[in-house]
Amino acid sequence: KTWPAILQHARERNAVILFGDEVSFAQWGSLTRTWAPRGQQPILKTSGKRKGLKMFGVIEFVGGGFKYMECEGKFHSDAYVAFLKQVLRKYSCPVLLIEDGAPYHNGARVDGFKQEMEAQNRLFVYRLPSYSPDKNPIEQLWKNTKTAATHLKYFRTFEELRQAVLTVFKKYLRDATQIICVMKKLRAEAGVV
Repeated sequence: KTWPAILQHARERNAVILFGDEVSFAQWGSLTRTWAPRGQQPILKTSGKRKGLKMFGVIEFVGGGFKYMECEGKFHSDAYVAFLKQVLRKYSCPVLLIEDGAPYHNGARVDGFKQEMEAQNRLFVYRLPSYSPDKNPIEQLWKNTKTAATHLKYFRTFEELRQAVLTVFKKYLRDATQIICVMKKLRAEAGVV
């Protein structure tokens, strides 16, 4: 019900639609299916370090643009506001942001910033329903990134993990089709070619 209204809002304001989310990439890698000779358990090396690379990100519905920012430590509202400011600097037109209900997307500072930006016709936020990651195409992009950068990989250092993820992100920045493909169904429904 909300998606047609968002598309209409974007047309009326000549706005860009962004899907936003955050992700954590674990230094100990991520597991996926693999093979091994029958009767032999596959063994994967791990650093055993419980550290993760945390990133905020947005993808652009029409053009396939991608913007990200690393978050030090845990996700928190101050870092989220800093990320939103970076995103708004990229666009001169209004931004319609579709996000989930993560706790750091709310709070006095975040809500105040969003209200100020809405009053200036810069940022309009739409909240996804609870427990609906399938409605946010950036979730598929994170999944694709983990497949390419961290699945069944061993990272001795945190910097090796960061470089693996950034290498995949640079591919997205060079080739928007990798981002557009995660929005294929939504783009077809909206008549965006």
